[in-house]
Amino acid sequence: MVKEGVLKEIKDRLSEKILKVYEKSPRRAYIDLKPADIPPAASFIFRDLKARFITASGVDTPEHIEILYHFVFDRLGKIISLRTRLNRKNPEIESLTSIIRGAEWIEREIHELLGVNFRNHPNLKKLLMAEDWPENKYPLRRDYRG
Repeated sequence: MVKEGVLKEIKDRLSEKILKVYEKSPRRAYIDLKPADIPPAASFIFRDLKARFITASGVDTPEHIEILYHFVFDRLGKIISLRTRLNRKNPEIESLTSIIRGAEWIEREIHELLGVNFRNHPNLKKLLMAEDWPENKYPLRRDYRG
């Protein structure tokens, strides 16, 4: 599989689910999906195409909370990020822990710092913040005032 081939295979398999593809460079691509389409897309990339899960990231933008799941095809030097946008008032998405066990801690971190609810996560308890940290105070949110 060549760099161009892996992205084409993903586009072919997920075509009806893809909202947008942004090829930043020959080595880096972002695929925008609806939140409900992230788990099946991640499963295809991780299980079927054998990409390695790197990490996830969360960003609070003025309009929404953006979640990105980053995968790498090591032999190809190609990184694919699945990106979705969540409602700021109720940011919620299905956890990927049933597909990728390694997503557990980064989803906990995003939950704690941005307030994203990862449905069906096995353990959304605090990871970084003090036990007495106030509920519904998320330090990486734009509206957070310490």
